[in-house]
Amino acid sequence: MTADRETAKGCRLETLTWVEAEQWFSRDPVVVIPLGAAAKEHGPHLPLNNDAIIAEWLGDEIRKVLPVVVAPLVNASYYPAFVEYPGSISLSADTARAVIVDTCRSLAAHGTSRFYVLNTGVSTEGPLTRAQRTLSGFRFDYLRLGEAMQRVPDGVLEQGWGTHADEHETSLMLHIAPAMVAMDKAVDDGSEGEGRLSRSRGDGIYSPSGVYGQATLAAADKGRLIARALLEQALADIEILDHSLVRA
Repeated sequence: MTADRETAKGCRLETLTWVEAEQWFSRDPVVVIPLGAAAKEHGPHLPLNNDAIIAEWLGDEIRKVLPVVVAPLVNASYYPAFVEYPGSISLSADTARAVIVDTCRSLAAHGTSRFYVLNTGVSTEGPLTRAQRTLSGFRFDYLRLGEAMQRVPDGVLEQGWGTHADEHETSLMLHIAPAMVAMDKAVDDGSEGEGRLSRSRGDGIYSPSGVYGQATLAAADKGRLIARALLEQALADIEILDHSLVRA
């Protein structure tokens, strides 16, 4: 048994044998599903797998304190706002919903009925809401970023606009994965237009860089507070799904 398994209350499904998985599922655990793009533009200063890094970090933090099963990362979903930027992958909304529904139904067949998606996007909320309706026979919920960000103390974020590869996302990455951030390439962009992001003026939110917000204002200290807000929201949501859970 590894030191990681000895110290964490939960587990990562992909590291188990099927025999071990059967033992975990016999307890009807909450299954936490990290959802984060592994190929979605995040400006010139953040990697395409920015959201995947965040989702997996959250999953690892949660299993430290709750006896949950963390499923493998779902690394693609509905991201129509970013398709102009090379490397970005977006599924249809129906496919994004189906991926989550099929994942939950597959795991439910082995004895679990509670699911929580560590959602790291905004456009993903539509497919997740539809998945929730489809999975009405199970207990299902997901992280809502807007709700979680309400936990960040007033005055921490300074930017005047933006929600993508911006002050908050860049700050979060500076806290959890600083080696992946190229702050010398960070820019403020996307103050013109509305709609999806576009590299062409007049076709949406004009952003040659792919940034929507003021990334130059980012700082690791801000990221620490944002990380805490996201984690506390996720923990609170998961505990509602299963009132018997007790944090370490």
